[in-house]
Amino acid sequence: MSYRKQQRYRTCRGRCGQRRRRFRKNGVRLPAVIIGTVLILILCGRVILTGGIGGITGQAAESQAVETAASPDTSSGQQDSRAARSHQLKNAQEQEWNLLLVNPWNPIPENYEPELTYLRNGQAVDSRCYPELQQMMDDCRAAGFDPLICASYRTMEKREALFEDKEARLIREGCPENEVEAEAAKVVAYPGTSEHQLGLALDIVDVSYQQLDTEQENTPVQQWLMKNSWKYGFVLRYPTDKSDITGIIYEPWHYRYVGKEAAAEMYENKLCLEEYLGIN
Repeated sequence: MSYRKQQRYRTCRGRCGQRRRRFRKNGVRLPAVIIGTVLILILCGRVILTGGIGGITGQAAESQAVETAASPDTSSGQQDSRAARSHQLKNAQEQEWNLLLVNPWNPIPENYEPELTYLRNGQAVDSRCYPELQQMMDDCRAAGFDPLICASYRTMEKREALFEDKEARLIREGCPENEVEAEAAKVVAYPGTSEHQLGLALDIVDVSYQQLDTEQENTPVQQWLMKNSWKYGFVLRYPTDKSDITGIIYEPWHYRYVGKEAAAEMYENKLCLEEYLGIN
């Protein structure tokens, strides 16, 4: 090695030695500083990275929860249908005896047998609504009118006989046989789907006009009943504008006991029983 190279080598070693001596003097070795710095950087990186993922994950979870709650189904029609079925089931489970729904789509419960109170003319009603019925009839007469109950509780056998009689009359009038049953059901409830089998329904007419047709609404008795029956827990069951809901034609003589609270709300809001129960 030349003299100049030896001098540069000694100078370089001297400077490095000075640096090493300074680190030793301060009690720190160079490799430890480098390793410590690297570890600190790694730890800081992990903290930052972990915090970032946690924030994103939280936002994603929240977004997913909102989306699931807001749109569990892509079809609003299906949502409405499910909600309606759920509401119907809830109402059906909570129905009390006075709100029991019987119509073309909801037959009378199997083996249903009401406890009856018989009236003077041979008619009969559920004993639980008899006091209010008697009071209503008494008050109607006290107001100067003459009401007559022409139909009340009917057995299954009676319903079957009435339905068969209606079918026979339709056939005589020329109704095609394949349409007879459906046509009869528009006027006479199919056996098992009539409120009369509950003992809670009555056909009430004016003695001066005992026809079961739409003219019945113009009689003094019907005018009084339509305005006052709700006070006694009775409602006009088949109003003129609800046939598409009830499945029964307008019958201004057919009254149904639902209880005073329900009757008041139905009268005030012009609801039929299906609408009041949320089933339509």
